[in-house]
Amino acid sequence: MLGGSAQTEVQRSKVGQIPVRQAHVRQIQFRALQKLSDPRAEFVRQCAPHMLGRWAHPEEVCGCLHDHAAAVVEDNDLREALLRGIGETGVPTIETEWVPASKQSEIGGTFTKIAKPTLQCMFEPAK
Repeated sequence: MLGGSAQTEVQRSKVGQIPVRQAHVRQIQFRALQKLSDPRAEFVRQCAPHMLGRWAHPEEVCGCLHDHAAAVVEDNDLREALLRGIGETGVPTIETEWVPASKQSEIGGTFTKIAKPTLQCMFEPAK
């Protein structure tokens, strides 16, 4: 995953003789691991900028959408498409090309299913 030059080029810091390059590599690996291990946090990170100016607490709205609106969608393909749409636009969106053709007829029903929790997230996020 990491280039050989990052592993072989080690500089020593003056404080404690800690290999600076190794510490930097470990930080990168830790951040990558965090992203892989916490999809909710990654979703909120992508979603929140779209909510700025619309809502007082964009992270709270995005977290609520992830935890409540998307959670009611049982089908993994539809849920992932919904999360992608919210993460990319800040509103519940599902593009037909994001869903297998066999499930595209379920998109409308998915929006009906998420309507109430979505409105609650946007207007009553504490409930």
